[in-house]
This record gives sequence, C-alpha cells and structure tokens, in this order.
Amino acid sequence: MDLPRYPYHQSLEQRSGQPQRRPVVIVGAGPVGLTLALDLAKRNVPVVVIDDSDQIGSGSRAVCWAKKTLEVFDRLGIGEAVAREGVRWQRGRVFHGEREAYAFDLLPESHHKMPAMVNLQQDQVEARLVRAVQLDQRIELRGKHELIGLEQDEVGVTLNVRTPDGLFDMRADWVVACDGARSPTRTLLGLGFQGQVFEDRFLIADVRLAPGARPRGLDPARPERWFWFDPPFHRGQSVLLHAQADGLWRIDFQLGREANVEAERDPERIKARVTEMLGTDRFELAWSSIYQFCCRRAERFRVGRVMLAGDAAHQVSPFGARGANSGVQDVDNLGWKLAAVLEGEGGERLMDSYEAERIAAADDNIGHSTRATDFISPKSALSLRLRKAALNLAAHTEFAKPLVNSGRLSMPTDCPESALNTPDIDAWNGGPAPGSVAPDAPLDDGWLGEQFQHGGFTLLAFGAAVDFNGHVLALPADGLAAQRYGAEPGSVYLIRPDAFIAARWRRFDAAAVRAALARAHGRPQ
Repeated sequence: MDLPRYPYHQSLEQRSGQPQRRPVVIVGAGPVGLTLALDLAKRNVPVVVIDDSDQIGSGSRAVCWAKKTLEVFDRLGIGEAVAREGVRWQRGRVFHGEREAYAFDLLPESHHKMPAMVNLQQDQVEARLVRAVQLDQRIELRGKHELIGLEQDEVGVTLNVRTPDGLFDMRADWVVACDGARSPTRTLLGLGFQGQVFEDRFLIADVRLAPGARPRGLDPARPERWFWFDPPFHRGQSVLLHAQADGLWRIDFQLGREANVEAERDPERIKARVTEMLGTDRFELAWSSIYQFCCRRAERFRVGRVMLAGDAAHQVSPFGARGANSGVQDVDNLGWKLAAVLEGEGGERLMDSYEAERIAAADDNIGHSTRATDFISPKSALSLRLRKAALNLAAHTEFAKPLVNSGRLSMPTDCPESALNTPDIDAWNGGPAPGSVAPDAPLDDGWLGEQFQHGGFTLLAFGAAVDFNGHVLALPADGLAAQRYGAEPGSVYLIRPDAFIAARWRRFDAAAVRAALARAHGRPQ
C-alpha cells in the first residue's frame, strides 16, 4: 500500500501573522488525533491537526483493533474497510511448554456487525484515516508544525508553533493533545505520571513467509492469538504470535531484564530466533523493534482548555491490545462533548466528565496490564511457582483457567459512576445498566449499532410508540435486541452519542427523558 503524506505548506494565518481563532486544534496526527478530527468534522466542527512530521510512522506498531474501536471507525466511514483488509479473529490459545493450557473466545455470541478483533498494521489504518481526513474540507492537516509553547486564558489557548519557515502563533477555543507517549503538550502543561516502568525487554519481529513455506503449527486459514509460557524454542521466557494482513506474522519474544539490547537488534540473531520457533528459515524479516513499556497515566486529563488523549494521557503494556484501542475510545468519549460545548448545548461539567470517565478507564486498563505483566514476568521465586501451578492446573481444571493471565484483551470500560448517568428508578432483571456500552443486535434492515451513528442521542423504545422531539428508534419487544437489553413492552433506553447507556426506564416519561438529557449534557438539573 502506498502511504499518503501531508506535506508542509504555509497557512493564511502564518503568512499574515494574524492568528485565526479555531474551535479545536489537535496536536498529533496518529490514529487517535485523526479519529478525533473525523469525529468532530462529522459534527460540523472545523478542526486543525498539527504534527511535527509530514508522513505516517514506519512499521506495523499497533496491530489489534477491538470491536468497540471498529464500531467507532464504522461511524467515521472506514470500519468496513479495516475489517475487510485485516485478519479477523476471536479465539486465543495459551500454551505451557508444548501443552495447551486453555483457550478462550472473545465473542462467544453471534449476530454482531463487527468482529471481536481485527489485526491490521497501524500504518495501514493510519493511511485510511489520513485519506479520509484529506477528503474532508472541514479538517486542515498541517505537517511539519511543531508545538513549542502553550498559554491559556479564560476564553482560549495560544499555541506557539515552529515550522520550516519559522515561528508563528495559533489560537484555539480548545486543544487536544494526541501527541504520543513523549507528548510535548503534556510536558508544557507540567503534568507528571503515576504508575510503573517495567524493566523487562521484549523483541517484536514481523516476518513474511516464503511461498510454500510450512512453519511448525501455523495455519493461516485459522488465525488465532497464540501465547506460550516457557516454550521449547524459547525456554524460560514467553512468546506471543499474531497473524497480520498481507501475509505477515507478528512474533513478540520476551527477552528478560538482562538482555543485551544491541546484540538482540542484530537481524541475524532475530532470524535465528524465528527459525527455531517456526522450524523453517523460509521467511523475510519485515520489521523489528525492541521495547520496554510502562503502565502509568498522567495526573490529569484536563488542564483548563487543554485535554489529553491516547498515549499522551496513559501508557500500558501491549499484552491485551489496550493502547491504541483505549486511545480511540478516549476521543470517542470526547468528540461529542466538545461539539456540545461549542454549540452551547453542553455545560462545563460535560468537559469534567471526560476526565473522570477516561481516568477511570485508564486505571482499569493499567490494572489489567499490570496484572498481566506480573504474571508474564514474575518478580520472585514464589510468584514463579504460583504461575507454574496455575498453568499446570489450567490444563485440567476449569477454576484455574481465569488465573492464567497472558493479557486480558481490550474491552470498553463501563462508567457506572459517571455524573452523566441517570440512576435506575425501576427494577431490571438483566440488560445494560446506565454507564454500560449499548450492545449491537441485528435488525431487519441492518444493525442496531448503525442507528447510533447519526451523531446525537438516541431513544430506543421497545414495543410502544413514544412522542418525543429527538431521534427515536422503535423496536419490537421481542427478538434478539429486546433480549440483549432486558426489555419488555414499553421499555425505553437513552443512548449517548458514543453508544453508552445514559438512562433507562420501564415506561416512557417525557419529563424524565428531558431531565436525563440535561444531566447527560452536564447541565444543572
């Protein structure tokens, strides 16, 4: 695939020396920043994206895109292409030595539009996002624009930007930092991190098999996530394997804390490791990297009119695919709130809710990542013995399987404590509660999740007509959708623009719905 660029050019405000006020400036043109730009544009919010580069980053990097992320991409017009071009999978297998310890299914129930997980290299996903951005006249993507200064006042933010032609100032109502783990924006805000830095080193090797090569155990026709503890080809360590698009395989080798990084970078040494694993040397090494990782987050996700999202806000281990996926979910949460505030519909508390909800999600992801890392890399002899016991028991008993942790795969984090939720006043036996993700289900003419893509709130009414000024979707009180929502005739759900449940009732009450809408917009009751 030819990767698009976004070459530098002088803007009007740069040539004139007069800052033009923008509703939103996004710092960083990675998958998180580009997703937010498309989201805001679809809500008719003009946006400028600046990046210190002018091209997509090299290498596959993030690979696994989870169901919730694919649903966000679908709303933005690239979800079906990503699902089509990537490798779909939902089954994972965990091995201890040569023996399978257990297997899992990420989406055991059928009838969802998007698959549980799709593997597609980050550069290809970014290429899709960049092309979509370049086709939208409401978005201006500026390459070779480096943020070096930031000042706020009560009504906006001034950004000092360095370009090949020198410095100039930009002005914005809101700024969103999507500029990665080394975020210059976060540094300018003086924000510190909370969490851990792990000493273990890991090697990523992306390999492409030669035609006719027969690697040991791999079946391209049945893509699965395979994880080994103490495999015979890499004793004492762990290995992760994923199928990618274009015939690539992602292999992740644990190297340990004492690894000689320079020696491990040697392509011949990497090829030797891969050959021992696959049982064949008929492959090419397409890309490799050695990394350490952190499980930590910024102290704040909001400082005045500057918001942090993605790796600029939080960092986790790659085991569980929680990095890029949680970043996309950050901006799915933020986009509609920014638009509502800019349009005068949302109150100040709506912006505070972004920080509260996404810090809770970051803490959830960090907790999962930290526990997985502690299991994968035991820090003591006792921890190693406990891990070995769990792995041995998991092969024979059901109760031990949940104890084995090779990385809990990315799932959206519910926000049951959000100030935007309206608590239940009725008794419910099942169905998603306020703060939960709204489940998908098939409809006669498509999918329920597609009905949440219009950009606003949706009122689901099961088996009863309602008179309400807004987007109302009438559904039968029987069938799969009603079953997944625990609905009976007359049940009503209020769905947020990011497809989370804001409120639900057993019977429609227009005043109650209006009050719930005001609360979900952060307005005083």
